[in-house]
Amino acid sequence: MPQIFHRSANTLSRATIFGALFVLAFLIWVGYMIQGSPYITYAGVRKPQPVPFSHQHHVAGLGIDCRYCHTSVENSSFAGIPPTRTCMNCHSQIWTNGALLEPVRASYRSGESLQWTRVNQLPDFVYFNHSIHVNKGVGCNTCHGPVDQMPLMYQQESLQMEWCLGCHREPQNNLRPREQVFNMRYQPPTEANPVTVDGRKFTEQAPLGSYLIKKYQVRSVGDITSCNTCHR
Repeated sequence: MPQIFHRSANTLSRATIFGALFVLAFLIWVGYMIQGSPYITYAGVRKPQPVPFSHQHHVAGLGIDCRYCHTSVENSSFAGIPPTRTCMNCHSQIWTNGALLEPVRASYRSGESLQWTRVNQLPDFVYFNHSIHVNKGVGCNTCHGPVDQMPLMYQQESLQMEWCLGCHREPQNNLRPREQVFNMRYQPPTEANPVTVDGRKFTEQAPLGSYLIKKYQVRSVGDITSCNTCHR
């Protein structure tokens, strides 16, 4: 019986199969890149706010501690958004007629809260506790980035599960002494600049993170990477 298809059809069919696999792999890669892009995560995006509040001015310029505004960060799951009266503690005395601050004055007069837009927003199915991280020695800028250099606040990290697990798998890389948690300029210990804790000096050769894991009783990696740690 004569051959129906030319022998080149074999080559064409193999090329088609491999081409389809390549296209599928490419589409999966594109989907992965989009999922981690600022279009989805909003990382680096400055969201509109009722007042253009500058952390750079208030933190780096004026030296205001994080806890002055975020009062519950050490003992609550929520860091807290300051009420208008916190703003007016200063702005009843300075910049009393600035046009940019009229929404603040109006809020204070009426008693209606300013509607701030959450910058670091987690899904409803994710449980995050600020106080646990603060008391275990995780610095503010570990998650929030260089807040003291942000004229307008933006989300520094993706806040996706992959990013959270990276820290939970190796917590020793992101721990610091508790008294340094709110220090935006904190640097890990080096030979040139060791960090002293409990009378002991720590450098790259004497890892601080491993010591703090024991000191602050950080749970084992198996526990803090368990699904129900964050999904409750």
